[in-house]
Amino acid sequence: MKKLTSYNHTIYASYIGYITQAAVNNFAPLLFLTFSREFRLTLAQLTLITTVNFSVQLLVDLLSARFVDRIGYRACAVAAHVFSALGLAGLAVLPGLLPAYAGILTAVVLYAVGGGLIEVLISPIVEACPTQKKEAAMSLLHSFYCWGHMAVILLSTLFFSLAGISHWRVLALIWALVPLFNSYYFSRVPLYSVTHGEKALSLGSLFRMKVFWLLMALMVCAGASEQAMSQWASAFAESALNLSKAAGDLAGPCTFALFMGTARALYGRFSDKLPLKKAMTLCALLCVCAYLAVTLTDAPAIGLAGCALCGFSVGIFWPGTFSVAAVSLPQGGTAMYALMALAGDVGCSGGPTLAGLLASYADGNLKTGLLAAIVFPLFIILGVRLLRSHPTAPGPSR
Repeated sequence: MKKLTSYNHTIYASYIGYITQAAVNNFAPLLFLTFSREFRLTLAQLTLITTVNFSVQLLVDLLSARFVDRIGYRACAVAAHVFSALGLAGLAVLPGLLPAYAGILTAVVLYAVGGGLIEVLISPIVEACPTQKKEAAMSLLHSFYCWGHMAVILLSTLFFSLAGISHWRVLALIWALVPLFNSYYFSRVPLYSVTHGEKALSLGSLFRMKVFWLLMALMVCAGASEQAMSQWASAFAESALNLSKAAGDLAGPCTFALFMGTARALYGRFSDKLPLKKAMTLCALLCVCAYLAVTLTDAPAIGLAGCALCGFSVGIFWPGTFSVAAVSLPQGGTAMYALMALAGDVGCSGGPTLAGLLASYADGNLKTGLLAAIVFPLFIILGVRLLRSHPTAPGPSR
C-alpha cells in the first residue's frame, strides 16, 4: 500500500482502532462463565480480569502523557495495535503454556497496553483532522466502539453456535487479525498536529485549573456508568434473568452496545440542535432510571429494557466530555487527552470492580452490585451543572 494522503483514511483507521478497543474490552467478558467452568475460576478472579485490564490501561494512560509526544503518534498507534494483537492471540495460547489463570492475566496485560494507547491516541488524532462539526465527528468516532462491541458479540455468538464454545481459542486468534491489519494501516495514513501548531499547556498548568479536575471527575463517572453495566451485562442476563448463553449475550451486552452506538450516531447527526451539556444532563437522568429498572425488578423484560436504556443513556458521556474538554482547554494537548483517558479508565476499572465486589459480598447477587453504580450518573448531573460556571480557556478558533 502506498503512502495515503487523504485524512479520510486517518478517520477510517481510527474507526478500526475503536473496533479493536471493543474487542480488547469485551471479548473476554463473553467467556467469563466459560472460564469459570473450564478453569474453575471464582467470581472474584473473574472480576480481577476486568480490573487488571482497565488498571493496566490506566497506567499506560498515565505514562503516555510523557512519552507519546517524544516517540510520535504514528509509532505509538502502530505499537498499540501490535500489543492488542499479541494479547488477543495470547488469550488463546498462553493459558496452555502457563498456569491457566496466569496465562489469561498475561494476555490481558498485553492487550491492555494496546487498549490504553488506543484510548489516548485515537480521539486527539481525529480531533486534529480538518473536519467540520467537531462534536459530531467525535460522537460518530466513538460510535464505532459500540459497533465493534456488537460485532464482537454477534460474530462470537455465531461462531460459538457453529463451532461450539469449546473452540473459543480459535476465535481469539481470528479477532487478533483486526489490530494486526490496522497496525499496518496506521503506518500509511496522514497525521495532523493536535494543538494546531500552538504550544501545548504543561502538566503544571493543567493541574492548576479547576475546570481540568472537574473534567477528570466527569471522565471517571462516564467510564464507570458505562462499564459497570457493560462488563456484567452478559453474566447478569444469564444468572439473574436465567437466559441461555447465546440469549444472554444478545439480549444483554449486544442490546446495550446497539443502543449506545445509536445514541452516539444520533448525536453526531443532530448535535447542532441539542446543546451538548443539556444532552449530557438529560442522558444522566435517563441512566439513573435505567439502573433502577435493572436492579429493582425481577421481570426479565424490564431488566433487559433497562440494560438497553442504560446503553442509550451513557452513549454521549465519554465523547461528550472529550468534546467539552477540547473547547474548554483547546491547548491541553497530548497530556490532557492522556490524563482524561486515564480518568476514564479509572472509571472503567472502578465501576465494574465495585459492582463485582459488592455482588460477591451479597452472595453473588449482581443486582446489589449494579445498584451501587447509580452514584456515577448522579455525579454527572452535578458535574455538568458545575461545568457551566467555568469560563472557556483561550485558544485558537475552532
